[in-house]
This record gives sequence, C-alpha cells and structure tokens, in this order.
Amino acid sequence: MKKTMYNLGVLLFVLTVLISCNDPKKSPEKDGDSITISKDEIIDESFLTEKLQSKLTPDTVYSILQQRNKEYVEDNLTIRNTSERIRKASLGQFPGAVVLSCLDSRVPVEDVFHSGIGDMFVARVAGNISNEDILGSLEFACKVSGAKVVMVLGHEHCGAIKSAIDNVELGNITGLLAKIKPAIARTGNFQGDKTSKNPAYVEAVTKSNVLQTIDNIRKNSAILREMEEKKEIKIVGGEYHMETGKVEFLTQ
Repeated sequence: MKKTMYNLGVLLFVLTVLISCNDPKKSPEKDGDSITISKDEIIDESFLTEKLQSKLTPDTVYSILQQRNKEYVEDNLTIRNTSERIRKASLGQFPGAVVLSCLDSRVPVEDVFHSGIGDMFVARVAGNISNEDILGSLEFACKVSGAKVVMVLGHEHCGAIKSAIDNVELGNITGLLAKIKPAIARTGNFQGDKTSKNPAYVEAVTKSNVLQTIDNIRKNSAILREMEEKKEIKIVGGEYHMETGKVEFLTQ
C-alpha cells in the first residue's frame, strides 16, 4: 500500500499521534451490508510522548494539519479505536496543536484534521473569538502542555458572523457579537451588498474575523506572543468550507 513520505519529525509525529499513512483514496472493502476495515486503517492507540513532542517544530505540525485535512477532503474516513485510545490517553497528553473553533456543530474539528482522542486540544466558542478564558486555555495548551501550533478556525455560513452583521442583541450574545464587530470594520472596502444575505460578504467578514482573533491573541497574550517570536509556536488561521470539508489556510 502506498505510503506518504514525511521528514523525520513528521514521521515521528505520524507514528505516535496520528493514523497510519495509507493511500487516502482507499476505501474500506464492502461486502453486502457489511464493511470490512483493516487494522492499519484505524487511528492507532499511540500518542506523543513529552520527549517526542519536544523534538517537533511548529512548521512540522502545521504541515501535518494540512496533510490531514487533505485526507479528510479525499474521504479518508476517521476510524478510531476509541476505547483503546481512552485507556492509553488517561496516563497523560502531549498534543501537537490547539484549535480554536466556532461552536457550530457542523464543524467536527478532530475529523476535519483526521485525528482522534489525544491528538489535539480543541477550544470552542461561537464566532471563534478570543477572551480571557480562551487565551488562558491557549496558553495552557502551548506553554504548559507543549502544543506547537495555535489554529484559529472559522467556517462558512457562520451564524455568529451573520448575527454580528445584522446587529443582533440578545442577552449575553450581545457582548460576544461585539467582539466580532472589529472584523466587520476591517471589511469596510468590500464592494457589494454588505448584509448577511450576501454569501461573499459573510465570507469576507469570516476571514477578517479569523485574522482579527489572531491579532487579539498576539496583543492580549504576552506568553503566546513571546513563544511565537522565539519560534516555539506558530499562530495560524483557516476557514472551513462546509461543502467540501477543505480548510483554506490563511496566513498573516
């Protein structure tokens, strides 16, 4: 079976955290109403150790996230031995990345990056905004637990983005949406209908909001800013496209 080739750092990461590197286009064999899955197509029960995690670079982990999303887009199912991984993960965790995602139930973060229990930290909040609690969680993931990449993940058709555009006011949602308003201001040069009914405008604000959150992380977390300056971590963004499953990786 064809194997994906990685450099040494990637190979270590793949062998200890992520699923086996099978051809992503291969599908499980079907027999009537049954599906036969070979053992090497299941995400294994191995995890990064502290020693192996320390040898990884942010660029290596970022490349793996990109490759894993490619596998997801090509319909390589995320098949897990969940019970075994739960038992193994109970002894400790050393994930390679932390993903700050929207609350949206249509964005299955671990699946999007073809991963399982113990592979990555996931923080969720509507509109993938940052506040004190989110920043503390990201700092824990990176400074305390050694994650190498912070990924801010927005997505198409985001209800929080549309609500912010529409100036929705409702309970504590009002304060949350206020944190998205600067992203709307950043799209002031957008040419076209600036309403939530215009998919192109919603997408422009979505991308702007991802970049705005990245700016806020750097501005409001001295810990993460210093780690990035020392190249100990990489802070990146992406937009998840629901129709295809593809993450459009954004740089800033």
